[in-house]
Amino acid sequence: MPTKDRIDSAGALALVAFSVLLAFNQVVIAVVNEGLQPVFFAGLRSAGSFLCLALWFRLRGRPMGLSGADWRPGVLIGLAFAAEFICLFIALDLTTVTRVSVLFYTMPLFLAVMSHIWIPGDRLSPTRALGLVLAFLGVVIAILWRGAGAEGEASLLGDALTLVASFAWALIAFIARTGLSHVAPDRQLVWQVGVSAVVLLAVAPLFGDLVRDLAPIHLWGLGFQIVVIAFAGYAFWLWLLTIYPASSVAAFSFLTPIFGVLFGWAILDEPLGVPIVAALGLVCLGLVLLNTRPRAQVPQKV
Repeated sequence: MPTKDRIDSAGALALVAFSVLLAFNQVVIAVVNEGLQPVFFAGLRSAGSFLCLALWFRLRGRPMGLSGADWRPGVLIGLAFAAEFICLFIALDLTTVTRVSVLFYTMPLFLAVMSHIWIPGDRLSPTRALGLVLAFLGVVIAILWRGAGAEGEASLLGDALTLVASFAWALIAFIARTGLSHVAPDRQLVWQVGVSAVVLLAVAPLFGDLVRDLAPIHLWGLGFQIVVIAFAGYAFWLWLLTIYPASSVAAFSFLTPIFGVLFGWAILDEPLGVPIVAALGLVCLGLVLLNTRPRAQVPQKV
């Protein structure tokens, strides 16, 4: 499929649907964490996804095709994947969920700067920069309003680790767009889950008991994480990065916490008021500005 310089209607629909899936995924993670230690859970997810990918390649008669020439960006993207989840889970032990949510979704800002500097054709114009700011403000309003009744201790270390996790997420997208852009999305994912599985399972014992109050629902949730999220979902997101500008794809991640708030209203009967409507408006306006590109100049006949 040819590369495009902006998000079209099909891409927007796919990214919105993926944002809804990620928002629902937060509910699944919360449930599974009751039965499995979070870092161990993340390691099992990566290991399970690696097995799914191995089966996928075998059924399609394709080799995994991990070229030795790609080992540097491949290992780096896997380490970034592992670092993202390690830092994020530690941060959730040190600071509030509200603060983690706001800081973690600064990822598109990191990626937009990386893309502006190093990816030709993905420059960050003043108009697009304004779009990112407006979308981020919308997320801040939504998350802070939802978290008003869930105050807790916040630490500078927790905030710093959340920003590191956000940067690691942006680094994953940047490497996928640059160092591994010639590698098929499913093969990129092999590097991510393969390397991260080893790292996460190795460090998991440092974070306490591996198994908590395990029940069948936790195993179902783990299966959902492996097959739908870590295997199919992430491969789909990497595929989108091969078609659309990286910063524009990343900007749709702003929708995930918004949908998370809507799930809270629909499933948990949390109140939905003017702040959420205002936040959604800011996000939509920000996405419009983000996808604004200068019109090509048509030479005048003389």
